[in-house]
This record gives sequence, C-alpha cells and structure tokens, in this order.
Amino acid sequence: MFLEQKKEAQSKAGWIELIVGSMFSGKTEELIRRLNRAKIARLKVEIFKPGVDVRYDETNVVSHNSNSIMSTPVESAEQILLYASDVDVVGIDEAQFFDNQLASVCNQLANRGIRVVVAGLDMDFKGKPFGSIPQLMAEAEYVTKVHAICIRCGNLAQYSHRTISGDDLVVLGETDIYEPLCRKCYNSVNKKD
Repeated sequence: MFLEQKKEAQSKAGWIELIVGSMFSGKTEELIRRLNRAKIARLKVEIFKPGVDVRYDETNVVSHNSNSIMSTPVESAEQILLYASDVDVVGIDEAQFFDNQLASVCNQLANRGIRVVVAGLDMDFKGKPFGSIPQLMAEAEYVTKVHAICIRCGNLAQYSHRTISGDDLVVLGETDIYEPLCRKCYNSVNKKD
C-alpha cells in the first residue's frame, strides 16, 4: 500500500495558474472559486496572503464582493514552503505584494506536484509591470487576464488608477483611492498620448 501511494505521489503533475488584472476585476473572486472547487473535489488546499494586506480581514482572503476563504498570512514567499507540505493545491492572493522569491517558490511547489493558483495585479498604478507577476506570467502553464469596467466610460478596464497623489508603490486602499480605467481614460487622466 505504501509503495503504491509513493508511486502515485511521484507521478502527480504540478502546474502554476495565474489570474491577473486591474483592481476590481474579479481576481480574488476567481481565485476563491477555483479553490472552493478543489475543496469540493476533496483535495487538500492551503491558501496564503501577504501579511501586509489587512484591508478586509487579518487572516481570510476576501473579495470585493465579500466572499471569503480561510488563509494563512505570511511575511515572505519562502514562508509558504514551510506551510505547504502534504497539500494538493496552494492558493496565493495579492501576489504583487510578495518579495521577488515568489516565482521561485511557485516553481518549487509545482515541481513537487502541487497545483499552484496565484492572483495578483499585473500592473501598478503607474501602468508598469508589478513585482514578480511578469516572471510568473512567463513561467505559468495557465494565465487568465480578467478586466474591470472603466468607471468613466464603461469600456473594459485594465488600469488601476490611483486618485490620490504620492509616489509610494504600495498604498492599500479600495474605491476611496483607486478606480479602474480603460486605456483611453487612463491616458487622458495621466496626460499620455
């Protein structure tokens, strides 16, 4: 019996799924949906989020629609490796807030035969690639880009426009600080051609 289980574990294929988009595009909602389906399939699931993200809850991952799932807050990507033993699926929310070791950690987990589902912003408020997301986009087997609706014109939005001044890259906030904009509206607000 033990040898059969060991052989099955060795043949299990892992992979990385990445869900990206702007704020208010449904990234966390999609992450929660995928992880809940894995739980229905009776897979062992562990979910992680950066300790800095306490907007809705200190421990749970919570979507803008108030759906939530229990998670473990961690201070670094490498801590995920400590907690992710004997699991089938690992979920990671707000990936852009993790250090530059996140892609390496995700690859190590996938190489162990674990399905890794990651959600995060692909661009910062300046419209530039954010954190480890570009590397993860290149290395992931599956990439899903979701879009919000532009708050100004109703087109598909891919930018997270910050409505307050300041150059700090990380400023936690919601609709009080950010709004989703399409390319045309984002460029207009930021005086880009």
